Amino acid sequence: MEPSDDHEQEAAGARRLTSTLPEFQSARGMLASLAYRLLGSWQDTEDVLQEAYVRWSGVDRAQVLEPRRYLTRVVTRLAIDVLRTRQARRESYLGEWLPEPAPSDPFASVDTSDLSLAVLHLMERLTPPQRAVYVLRTAFVLPYDEIAEILGRSAEDCRQLHTRASKALGREGSRFEPSPVEQQRLLLDFVSAARDGDLVRLESMLKESVTEWSDGGGMPRVARKPVTGREQVAKFFSRIYARGEVSVVPLELVTGPALEVRVPAFRHVLDLEFDGGQIVAIRVQANPDKLLALR
Repeated sequence: MEPSDDHEQEAAGARRLTSTLPEFQSARGMLASLAYRLLGSWQDTEDVLQEAYVRWSGVDRAQVLEPRRYLTRVVTRLAIDVLRTRQARRESYLGEWLPEPAPSDPFASVDTSDLSLAVLHLMERLTPPQRAVYVLRTAFVLPYDEIAEILGRSAEDCRQLHTRASKALGREGSRFEPSPVEQQRLLLDFVSAARDGDLVRLESMLKESVTEWSDGGGMPRVARKPVTGREQVAKFFSRIYARGEVSVVPLELVTGPALEVRVPAFRHVLDLEFDGGQIVAIRVQANPDKLLALR
């Protein structure tokens, strides 16, 4: 009996997916790094990669001379669409919007040593085109004519977008960061001092100008505005961690060492930014929807 047309189409579709998978998989680490840098969200990154694979599976391969270049263009444009859609959600978001922590495993094949939650947080200041140009130029070192082709803009326009983005992200001088091992030790020391209510020890770890940001997605127990200053930040964390039992789990995120902290009130990821041996910025990600990737 002859197979039905439906069965033939299903078989052809399966063959096409099988033939396109190896090339996509070989580029997946790079594409994940690109999407996560653009979006600061692992959930959105996974959605973009899935849609990129669907498009890759259906494209006429005879028209694609350079698969990685094609996939870079697709992922970048999809990410820009997500960023533009997200801007509307940001206007009604309660409190600070912080990046979503992501595990390091999906990025094992690419260099992410320059990636940090601090940089992702700063990039929220940029427009979607600025963010795309900055990432493609700074992290992937693409020439401006190639970036222009990806974004559908002129090379000169992309150059200007990069200049504006660099100025918006400019930080005063370069900061010396401790090694990952030392960062993990400082994270544990910070929680220990706050849990013990040792304000003198806690304040000694903080820069005078330290700032704390919390993202709780509307949770009432999380500060909705930044907390600034050594004494204020020390008191803030002493109040949180001295309330009862505190448990910590060291994390190795793609952005570097962090801690998962559980207190009676809520679970959160604690990220510290250092200037030498002192803490200059603290980020608390407590939005349950943004911690799903760590489960």
